[in-house]
Amino acid sequence: MKFFTQVKMIAILILMQGMALSQESNTVLLGIDNLIEMGFAPLAGKRIALLTNTSGRTGNLELTASMFAQSEECSLVCILTPEHGFYATAPAGQEVGNDSLYSVPTYSLYGKYRRPVKSMLESCDIVVVDIQDIGIRSYTYISTLYNLMDACAEFGKPILILDRPNPLGGLIVDGSVADQDMLSFVGIIPIPYLHGLTIGEFALYVNGEGLLPKRNGKTVKAELQVLKMKHWKRSMSWEQTGLKFVPTSPNIPTVNAIRGCAITGPIGEIGSAGIGIGTSFPFQYCASPDIYPEAFHDYVKENLLMLGIQSGIGVYRIATGKYPNKDCKGIMVFSDGNPNDKPYSAGIELLLALRHFFPEQFTKEYVKDEPKSMFRKIIANNELVNALLLGGSDDEVRASLNKGKEEFESKREKYFLYPVY
Repeated sequence: MKFFTQVKMIAILILMQGMALSQESNTVLLGIDNLIEMGFAPLAGKRIALLTNTSGRTGNLELTASMFAQSEECSLVCILTPEHGFYATAPAGQEVGNDSLYSVPTYSLYGKYRRPVKSMLESCDIVVVDIQDIGIRSYTYISTLYNLMDACAEFGKPILILDRPNPLGGLIVDGSVADQDMLSFVGIIPIPYLHGLTIGEFALYVNGEGLLPKRNGKTVKAELQVLKMKHWKRSMSWEQTGLKFVPTSPNIPTVNAIRGCAITGPIGEIGSAGIGIGTSFPFQYCASPDIYPEAFHDYVKENLLMLGIQSGIGVYRIATGKYPNKDCKGIMVFSDGNPNDKPYSAGIELLLALRHFFPEQFTKEYVKDEPKSMFRKIIANNELVNALLLGGSDDEVRASLNKGKEEFESKREKYFLYPVY
């Protein structure tokens, strides 16, 4: 009897070990993990300039910059950093200075320069990119990558992108394609607000569609390679990747903050409601001292639910922000990352609800609405902004929500590196 008990225990242990291995095998291997697995062979003997920050890490949370600094196969000669700096602590919009890390110069691309100058890249053979994007057009990491691609095309430097998941998944595409005359550093190419591409696929799209600035009337392309992930699928939520999430910037501490930002990001630029920046749930509120939460929630909840977004009454108070030390009353919004969700469209429904209750706040007298206003640049669609601010009907606003989206979706498929399932 004792023998059979031992055999049973051994069988259970083997089964558990097999399950653990199975789970481990399904964990997404990042581009940096694959590079390490290859012993840095693709970069052997090369001098590396590395675009990264604290979000660039292995699956075991080792900083990519540290991995390159320790590598005996290649030589790290400089680090390039985006908005918020290497440790992602600088507030949004604050310029960041140059520094030194791992005994190499660290050049900020959100300070005096937003595009690398020749002296930053002259000592490298290749530029490597490992940074966690969030899948939202207005997040400036892809703008920094775009400027880097343009500089590398000019200075003859190849680029290797170590790919990472889009935290919103690879299926959600939501929002109108940015107007050509509305492009800026918070919307640098004509794509929807939520584009559903990994950072590697984004770069391939830029190259393939000839979107870099032309030189002498000719299309320019960067010399580009992408080191793919293993096991990532477009239908995956972040939780299904098996990866830990590292904050990408001060107000993006969690994946839920990204999902909230996909909904409320534009609302934060129009001035009428707070979105929870400074709370434990950034981007997951739509609230102000003047909102009657029950009435507001009743008005908007069904429209949100139809777009996959759950909501409930919420109140917060913080010492900073639009309404310091006041109770901001309204709603909280929640998305579970379902591929059928329409977060950006849900955010427009919130704007329509705010306009219903506070029509005076959606006038040119109230809203700072010159061509360079941040609200207009983030929406990046004149038809939509004009409908919101010049008395267009709710249906007219909704009709302009996804202009150009279908054409973009058909184009982007050419650059897919990963299957849906």
